[in-house]
Amino acid sequence: MADPGYITVNKALWDERVPIHLANDFYDVAGFKAGGQALREFELAEVGEVAGRRLVHLQCHFGLGTLSWARRGAQVTGLDFSKKAVEAARALADEVRLPARFVTADVYDAPTVLGETYDIVYTGLGALCWLPDIDRWARVVASLLHPGGFAYLAEFHPFADTLDDAEGRTVAFDYFAEGPQVWDEPGMGSYADPQAPVRHTRSIEFAHGLGEVVTALAAAGLRIDFLHEHDYTLWQRFSTLERHGVAYRIPEGRPRIPLMYSLRATKPFA
Repeated sequence: MADPGYITVNKALWDERVPIHLANDFYDVAGFKAGGQALREFELAEVGEVAGRRLVHLQCHFGLGTLSWARRGAQVTGLDFSKKAVEAARALADEVRLPARFVTADVYDAPTVLGETYDIVYTGLGALCWLPDIDRWARVVASLLHPGGFAYLAEFHPFADTLDDAEGRTVAFDYFAEGPQVWDEPGMGSYADPQAPVRHTRSIEFAHGLGEVVTALAAAGLRIDFLHEHDYTLWQRFSTLERHGVAYRIPEGRPRIPLMYSLRATKPFA
């Protein structure tokens, strides 16, 4: 069972990081305000046309991805457990004049709190590790979709989490580890700004293997349309990765491994 205090611990961490992320170049909020977008090319290609479609973004942080879908014509709702993140999302939506609904709630409460169904349920990178029960999450996703709608997930590949933190050359962690993983990294500000001063450095996270995620969505009644594994990531996860534009890849000549994956699953009509 998960530590019953995991939400309190993690919310304190994420609340504190909202202003750090708003101000840091990692998210490029200024570029978004100038007309840019925060979605990856493979996401745009795999999700397809969203104009006029109802989309909910679970665990939306301060809404940059949510509003990127709105900029492409989707009717968007964003949900996050951090009140500070939701407040920032609303302020950003007002500033760039994009229509959006943002709601503060735990993801497991989404069906009750939102009270609606959608064409698309979207979850972006780095979301699943904060959830203790992936089967319950999958049921939430399925309940938010009306028939014919689909869930789209882009996520960091769980195999990469087994590799040593420094160079990513050796398997150092158990892929099948059970139970909450408690991390405390004093001196580490944020992935967006490691030098940022922070008070809350403790987090409680949960590992979910690829098979666990796929099985949970299938058991919730969704049909898996595709599962794509990607040989690059979007940040300097390991010191050995080389930057190629916005992607970070294993150096040429070394065996490639999956660093991200993307998945789409549809809710059948019957």
